[in-house]
Amino acid sequence: MTFETLLFEVNHSVATITLNRPKLSNSLTRELLYELENAIKLADDSDDVKVVLLKGAGKNFCSGYGLDWSTADEKKAQQEADDVWDPIKDYKMINKYTGAMLSLYKCTKPVIAQVHGFAVGGGADLVLCADIIIASDDAQFGYPPSRVWGTPTTAMWAIRLGIEKAKRFLFTGDAITASKAAEMGMILESVPPEKLNDTVQDLVNRITLLPMNQLIMMKLLINQMYSHIGMENTTVIGTLLDGIARHTPEGVAWRDVAVEKGVKEALRQRDEPFGDYSQRPR
Repeated sequence: MTFETLLFEVNHSVATITLNRPKLSNSLTRELLYELENAIKLADDSDDVKVVLLKGAGKNFCSGYGLDWSTADEKKAQQEADDVWDPIKDYKMINKYTGAMLSLYKCTKPVIAQVHGFAVGGGADLVLCADIIIASDDAQFGYPPSRVWGTPTTAMWAIRLGIEKAKRFLFTGDAITASKAAEMGMILESVPPEKLNDTVQDLVNRITLLPMNQLIMMKLLINQMYSHIGMENTTVIGTLLDGIARHTPEGVAWRDVAVEKGVKEALRQRDEPFGDYSQRPR
């Protein structure tokens, strides 16, 4: 299988998947998400793979959905439908993207994420579906679309942070440093950038010492608990609410700024009061 938006290789029982749109900070497209889901399936089906390692090429792990195409596509769809929004058509579309992210969680084998730079918006939704996250100290997580034009589409924020801390960061969209994320238990560990690769490789190598069947059983055992506390229901609600958020008066107005004045201006208006993400000091 060949891929256009990511790299895939298998060595020593480890399938390494690298998001490979570095010039665009590995921003998400339909093609990338569908290819990622296929790559996860390929690794899951392979008898040569015990562990999946997910990384990003370039300066950032993933900056979220590409606003260049997503805002324009939605504006066009609205015009073609004479301003009538079909929420179920929207749900079906977003549910495919959510399903691709959840393929990390549903993969029967351990999925380890190695994060540097930004993992925000849809990039945070994506990486939080991994089983274990190790990040460099310069990494940042966050869900800025909670300010306008989005909601998380999986239950992972609440699962990883708990009810109060999840609300704290989704009520503001504030950025979370890797060290703070590790302190709160959102991720496993934050390490100096120069130690990131070695730290991840050491863990991956230790995991591969176990038989594949043991790894699959351990993941199945733990995931079953979250299946029984409403993860699937929350995913349905989150995916529906994401569509609603993009069609509120505020959401539509923000999207139109992105289309008519450019994504940079829309991000400035969103982030300037908070002084983060697109407005952070360089």
